Amino acid sequence: MPLDIMSSPRLDKGTPETMRDQIRSYFHNTWEVYERLFDVMSNDEAFFTKADPLRHPLIFYLGHTATFFINKMVLAKVITERVNPRFESIFAIGVDEMSWDDLNDENYQWPTVPEVWEYRNQVRKVVEQAIDELPLNLPVTWEDPFWVIMMGIEHERIHLETSSVLIRQLPLKQVQPDDNWPACHRSAEPAANEMVAVTGGIVQQGLTENHPYYGWDNEYGNLETEVAEFLASRQLVSNREYMTFVEAGGYSTEKWWTAEGWSWRTYRQAEHPTFWVKTPDGKFKLRCMTEEISMAWDWPVDVNYLEAKAFCNWKAETSGKPVRLPTEAEWQRLLEVSGLADQETWSGVQGNISLGKYASSCPVTDHQHGDFFDVVGNVWQWTETPISGYPGFKVHLLYDDFSTPTFDTRHNLFKGGSWASTGNEAGPFSRYAFRRHFFQHAGFRYVESEAAVEIHDDIYETDELVGQYCEFHFGQEYFGVPNFPKTVADICDEILKGKTCRRALDLGCATGRSTFELARFCDHVTGIDFSARFIRVGHEMQKNGSIRYAIPSEGKLVSYHEKTLDQFGLSDTRDKVEFWQGDAHNLKEQFNNYDLVLACNLVDRLYHPSRFLAHIAGRMNKGGLLVLLSPYTWLEEFTPVEHWLGGRKVDGENVTTLEGLRQELEPLFRMVNEPRNVPFVIRETSRKFQHTLSQMTVWEKTE
Repeated sequence: MPLDIMSSPRLDKGTPETMRDQIRSYFHNTWEVYERLFDVMSNDEAFFTKADPLRHPLIFYLGHTATFFINKMVLAKVITERVNPRFESIFAIGVDEMSWDDLNDENYQWPTVPEVWEYRNQVRKVVEQAIDELPLNLPVTWEDPFWVIMMGIEHERIHLETSSVLIRQLPLKQVQPDDNWPACHRSAEPAANEMVAVTGGIVQQGLTENHPYYGWDNEYGNLETEVAEFLASRQLVSNREYMTFVEAGGYSTEKWWTAEGWSWRTYRQAEHPTFWVKTPDGKFKLRCMTEEISMAWDWPVDVNYLEAKAFCNWKAETSGKPVRLPTEAEWQRLLEVSGLADQETWSGVQGNISLGKYASSCPVTDHQHGDFFDVVGNVWQWTETPISGYPGFKVHLLYDDFSTPTFDTRHNLFKGGSWASTGNEAGPFSRYAFRRHFFQHAGFRYVESEAAVEIHDDIYETDELVGQYCEFHFGQEYFGVPNFPKTVADICDEILKGKTCRRALDLGCATGRSTFELARFCDHVTGIDFSARFIRVGHEMQKNGSIRYAIPSEGKLVSYHEKTLDQFGLSDTRDKVEFWQGDAHNLKEQFNNYDLVLACNLVDRLYHPSRFLAHIAGRMNKGGLLVLLSPYTWLEEFTPVEHWLGGRKVDGENVTTLEGLRQELEPLFRMVNEPRNVPFVIRETSRKFQHTLSQMTVWEKTE
């Protein structure tokens, strides 16, 4: 029978102790259900099989959700010590198909399955101790230490679903049925789909800051949209209805596909949906998570956005009607007219959601919501809308790569949840998006509407901090102070004095100007930054040779800018650089053998700088140069006082950061030349600037 699944708790009711008990129970329920998912693996080999070439093997996901807890708790200063630094590096990143996701198996020596289970046991105890001991005040908000606990729990629930999709793609011999994960075994011929009118209206979207449930950052803000009346299909598109598209030559007729869609279809040589299994006699079976069943024609079809869009284009042409996928706002209006928008969560709604019915889809007419079926549940529903932040969007700095890397017009929203959606996913305010060629438990319904769909592809980077650093790296010079990243790179070129620099590392590379500049005289340069918001700018510059960004002028006024590598004479460096997201304290194993390491304005922003210096020494070749720049602005919000390298008294004596650097580095390094000051100016608005002196020290590795 299905597992008992708890709903995401309200974070504003009860007493601190009852809330602590609820979060503890919610953590235990999430942790245990996630681990039970892997009971369907028939052998350890299955954990190391790549079910999808764009995903890590499942051994990564077994460790990833535990590592996420530790990495975020360290970042939030909830804990100070790691459980397993190696695991917390290799299991940290690699979930979406981003440029900084490392999916090359040659860079990984995966631990054994028993080792990862033991690691999970260790992490569980750390989280349990934090839940027992952290201060708790109601309501639990973004700033509360318990928010990071909720973040880890809801993150694991996301991967409960995404991992089930990967398991569904494993060879059948590597999975086995399990009583906790029962598939539906009912199917019949579906009724004909009909179009039903949806009245227009004003749609309000976005959470307020005092919303009582956990939310991801992209769910907050305020957007008001006027939606015109439209028609929507009463049912989700079933396998039978989609079969009419397949039989009409849908997968061999290019005109019905977008350029992106046809490129994907050609690459995959797709002839039908991925989870349809063609038998030797030309018939079809349906792949569920752990078994193949006879084709369930009245279940919703599982497809990616590109396939759903092609179906709609075909139907529009053959019917002569304006058929397309709904926008996010139209789907929200459908939710409202179905009477489900006011539900706090959908766990109590009659529907195939929250693992309350099956570990599979079920017939498209099983669950009626007003005039429609499956407005929520069964499968996610693709929309025409690429995800972006609502007006008022703010990044949650503990997880700055949850939303912003997807604000690139390449990730489309889907709505409504699937049979595997639990927690935050199973609520009316949830917003999730995937690359258009990715698979989830996702299908679609279609609409008829003359209203135009506005999709902006002339995207400017509007994140205020990122825009500030784009201007700092690629913008104009102010008050006669030369461009800082270029100046630093020029000095590095000078101090190398003709030495060959085969590999260089730019740590804390921000938006990447110094990475490109170093590549003028180094054979290969790796730029690494902790912030995915910064890394994606460097990647866009490398990929497209240009970036666009907006910076504040005054108040709500902004100015727009476009910069190219050509204008800086850096076009030839594009093939010599790479950008990765990473933690300077805990880099992945492949980042080593460097002749030059540059760390600009980094050491006074690390939570344990001496540990970083010891760590980076092992990544460098003998004779390699370590170039450090810092204004030595030590702040407790970044670094505990006891870890400051200087700027404090020790045993009653003043200790400067330069003295601290000597103490940490001189056993393995010698200082080259005297320290020098390098000025920089950061523009905040048209009338507010920061003018800073960063001290540069250069150290040669001698051992």
